Amino acid sequence: MTERADAPAAPTIAELEEQERRLTLPRFTYDDAWALGCLLVELARERGAPVAIDIRRGGQQLFHAALPGSTPDNDAWLDRKRRVVERYGCSSYLVGSRFRAKGTTFEASSRLDPDRYAAHGGAFPVRVEGVGVIGTVAVSGLPQVADHALVVAALERFTSA
Repeated sequence: MTERADAPAAPTIAELEEQERRLTLPRFTYDDAWALGCLLVELARERGAPVAIDIRRGGQQLFHAALPGSTPDNDAWLDRKRRVVERYGCSSYLVGSRFRAKGTTFEASSRLDPDRYAAHGGAFPVRVEGVGVIGTVAVSGLPQVADHALVVAALERFTSA
């Protein structure tokens, strides 16, 4: 997947790890999922982003939205990226970056079915203080760095509110 020239700069592994440490939540309720999802929709609309958004806690989908320009393929990407977060406990972009740093790709070296798993940016763990990863927030429809950046921007705003 190539990045557009206007896409955000790709974060380093250290920056990705720092984002995950910093964006840990004190709790994550149904109302929090709704508020975060609505915030993501607002940010996506401001940017004219044709994305689908998915928020889950455990096996339950708590929020889903598909904005104009998104397609059913975006929902398939959401599922594939979410599975990476659930399996590795960190963002789908960080997982892919770690494989690339080793001189390989997730698809070539993970031994996981690429039709079910995608280590592309856009899915982020919902991590609760003292508990750990309890869910995922995911976006699909932009280049992977931009998908990841949109989720991070929403979590940053959500945690500062």
